[in-house]
Amino acid sequence: MKGSRRKKSPATRSARLDYDLLVIGAGQAGPPLAIALAKKGWRVALAERKLLGGSCVNFGCTPTKAVIASARVAWLARRGREFGIRIPSVEPDLVAVLERARGIVTQSRTALREALVGEKNLTLLPGHARFESREKGGFRVRVGDDIVRAAQVVIDTGTRSRIPAVPGLDTVDFSTAENWIDRPELPDHLVILGGGYTGLEMAQFYRRMGSRVTVVEPSSDIAAREDPEVSQAIRTLLESEDVAFRLKTSVARVERGGGGVRLSLKSKGGRDSLSGSHVFVATGRKPNTDDLGLEAIGMEPAPDGTIGVNPRLATSVRGVWAAGDVRGGPMFTHTAWDDYRILLSQLAGDRSRTTERIVPYAIYTDPQLGRVGMTEAQARQAGRKVRVGRFELRKNGKAKEIGETEGFVKVVADARSDRILGAAVLASEGAELVHLFVAVMNARARSALIRDAIHVHPTLAEAVQSAVSALR
Repeated sequence: MKGSRRKKSPATRSARLDYDLLVIGAGQAGPPLAIALAKKGWRVALAERKLLGGSCVNFGCTPTKAVIASARVAWLARRGREFGIRIPSVEPDLVAVLERARGIVTQSRTALREALVGEKNLTLLPGHARFESREKGGFRVRVGDDIVRAAQVVIDTGTRSRIPAVPGLDTVDFSTAENWIDRPELPDHLVILGGGYTGLEMAQFYRRMGSRVTVVEPSSDIAAREDPEVSQAIRTLLESEDVAFRLKTSVARVERGGGGVRLSLKSKGGRDSLSGSHVFVATGRKPNTDDLGLEAIGMEPAPDGTIGVNPRLATSVRGVWAAGDVRGGPMFTHTAWDDYRILLSQLAGDRSRTTERIVPYAIYTDPQLGRVGMTEAQARQAGRKVRVGRFELRKNGKAKEIGETEGFVKVVADARSDRILGAAVLASEGAELVHLFVAVMNARARSALIRDAIHVHPTLAEAVQSAVSALR
């Protein structure tokens, strides 16, 4: 008899509640989880207050990579003579570039809506969701003007731009990751606050579109989480395209003036000022947890606003789970999507999947940086005895043939086991090439697997093999 009870659907077990599961937020984890569980017979609701698809679809991955592709076309056109091609003039059209990106966004969002609306057992609830209370067997949540009750809840509310408390910044109509796509005016001189991944990608994009660009960063280098040699290489590459950097510099005040903006700067050298036409704020992300009513269920977010979870994505409140950027840790679309697989495993699977995983990522500058695992510094700090291999792209045959010789491949391996601990691929299509390392690391194989394989010639992948062969 016990076995027959286990076979009953979640709907039968929680018949008095409206839903077996309520997902708050339609980012990369929520929709696929909702669809998968609905197909299994769960009664599922998905609440979204604004746009389906989260940051990736609406203003992050999808549109940024689309406009970066347009900017690269302009960049290659300007380099036409290097390839024996005469192109009289290159005229980037920011309005057309943004329209193309928005078209791709609309297609993605429409396809997602169709998938959700067409799924039996799944209800799409428009409106802001906020916990009201815990009740027997589940939770009471207000979504817009309606009250819903669910046995379990997944929080997938993502993050938004973190705006620094700089005096006068609120008097300026600045751009952020959320609104840049709706601003068709090409800045004459764009000042970007923040030298992290978003700031660097946007710096190169606007520079290639024709803007002057200055990046202001309080740290001693850009992309500060990377190995110093990687950060320095990216900086040198962007400086070669006339992107300016003000490092170890903070903004003390912002004010309108001279038809644009004036920033008062502070550094060890004293105070200074910088004038520009527009400002883009790229100083980090803030979790969307401040208006979820978490206190009503006895949950308190961490000081940084994230929701603490265990390796199975369970929060401190039984029956509430968190996924995507809001749960802290790596804030990438692909980790959010993998969170869906973890939650599906925990809720309706064998519970085997956890956040103990290898997470690669990329910076979509040109050339791209593909990264996975430990940096050399992190490996040494962890007390590992390591071997390091490095190979310059300028020595790779394919890189020479396609005119993409900037960058290098660096790999760090454990000296005892010969297993790869981490890698950085700064190269054309570096975000693709890094997966050679990702596959071997997931297989827990030795670096010799790459070294002794046969790679197609000529390819950029041979540079990865050359870096592994250079391990010392």
